[in-house]
Amino acid sequence: MVRSLVYAANWKLHHGPAAARDFVARFAELTEPREGRELWFFPTAIAIAAVADGFRRRADVRVGAQNVHWEPKGAFTGELSVPLVAEAGATHVLVGHSERRHIFGETVEQSARKTVAVLAAGLTALVCVGETLAEREAGRTEDAVRRQLDLVLEVVATADRSRLLIAYEPVWAIGTGRNATPADAAQVHRFIRSRVEGRGWTDRLRVLYGGSVNAGNALAILAEPDVDGVLVGGASLNPEGWAEIVGLGG
Repeated sequence: MVRSLVYAANWKLHHGPAAARDFVARFAELTEPREGRELWFFPTAIAIAAVADGFRRRADVRVGAQNVHWEPKGAFTGELSVPLVAEAGATHVLVGHSERRHIFGETVEQSARKTVAVLAAGLTALVCVGETLAEREAGRTEDAVRRQLDLVLEVVATADRSRLLIAYEPVWAIGTGRNATPADAAQVHRFIRSRVEGRGWTDRLRVLYGGSVNAGNALAILAEPDVDGVLVGGASLNPEGWAEIVGLGG
């Protein structure tokens, strides 16, 4: 059986609808579906529909939102609800990305509420966890990951477990050019799995790695058996570069 790997592109604050359509057209020229490989795209909110429409004939592609509010509607100016992003074509949602936590002040409790809302609507949640440089240097990596992860695990219904994935993203390695070694990543991934198994989960939780992933280090990271894919920011913004990365591994 071919090992299934997830290649997730987080475009952050890049690519509006026009640029997204150009990206999709070029990327489609460079790639084709391949067994054991899933391609996930998290574009800007206003480009979700463009990307979903552009990839509508690609069964290997999933499109997601970078963030949602936990309420389905209401007086929340500037927010997006799960029903709204789903209507635009999103089937997946990033939850608790480090930039949401550290720039916008998202709490562990808010991440848990978002996760519940995403899963209750039948979408897939990719929940991000990871430590800061200070926490890493103080030997508190596992404490930081445990704090961010455990509440999410507590609130996920048994029936929804198959649609929950975790991304380990050491904050100190995002956009810095530094990255955890494959062995470092695998160690934290094993810790994450131990927290899940301790709660009686029988299905294997899929865990992705994110943190300055590029064409030069992706293959070594993906070679680790405890790494089920990668969450990539800057290196996913160019269709040629992203096509090169998704051609690795598997």
